[in-house]
Amino acid sequence: MLTLRSQPHPDQQALEEAADWLIRLSEGELSDTEQAEWEYWKTSTPERSRAWARAQLLQSKLGGLPPSLAMSSLDRPSSPERRAALGKLAMILAILPAGWGSWKLAESQQWSADYRTAVGQQRELTLADGSKITLNTATAIDVLFDANQRLVHLREGEILVQTATDNSPMPRPFLVSTRQGRMQALGTRFTVRELESRTHLAVLEGAVKVELAENRQGTPLIVNAGQRTEFSAHTFGQVSIADRYVGAWAQGMLMADKMRLADFVDELTRYRRGFVRLDPAIADLRVSGAYPVSDTQRTLNMLAQTYPILVSGHLNGFWVMLSPA
Repeated sequence: MLTLRSQPHPDQQALEEAADWLIRLSEGELSDTEQAEWEYWKTSTPERSRAWARAQLLQSKLGGLPPSLAMSSLDRPSSPERRAALGKLAMILAILPAGWGSWKLAESQQWSADYRTAVGQQRELTLADGSKITLNTATAIDVLFDANQRLVHLREGEILVQTATDNSPMPRPFLVSTRQGRMQALGTRFTVRELESRTHLAVLEGAVKVELAENRQGTPLIVNAGQRTEFSAHTFGQVSIADRYVGAWAQGMLMADKMRLADFVDELTRYRRGFVRLDPAIADLRVSGAYPVSDTQRTLNMLAQTYPILVSGHLNGFWVMLSPA
């Protein structure tokens, strides 16, 4: 997986060139000549390739450019408005949060999944056997039911699973797979979240049997109701008590109980298109409460009303800064 964290920082000139191509692409289709120039540019040097990777990441997160940076009035190459927009966009590309390194870029396959959600969207499905799957923000799954199994493959994101009894002549196991392993439901309600190199499992009801992707012959792990664990493709993590608020996102809520503000912001940005940057001076501030994930701006306003936090927005809300009040 290509990540920002794993790549050297591109130079300013390459970032400005990437910003220019982003704006040109947002204005409409390129001519054949321009298309050839763009294809050559983005692979012509390592610096340009790194700059364009950041541009791809920005497009994936925002679903386009902020309106103030993608206007038809910017089509004059030498206009002051265009030069200002290029400067702003290059700055954004230069300081993309490191936490965005987990976002998949060109190789992301979410577009081809059987079912998927966009950033900030949630979706509930009823499968052929009556089982229910709730997809959280930016999630993609494939579903394969055949004579031998009921399989849900989580490509990325997070799901809440409520299994139903299989009424076929030969009852089939209900399985959820990720890149790190395979989980078999044992009459169960549970959540699965696929992270960059591990899978997070929390069991609300019943139990789940876990097998590792790179150690299928090893002894499986049984996780019971009220427990959680994380595992990689090679090793199991520690089994511990599940957060009492696990699955609250399925009711549209982000629950915090003396949570570090930095951790809260990391969770909130999963549901929001754009940037939320946090002043390190308030990173360890503890926050509590129930916050809506469907209206992240309202959540930010609630924080500002309750805690000594100043929320300032830029670029029509695409860029938000949290600082001490």
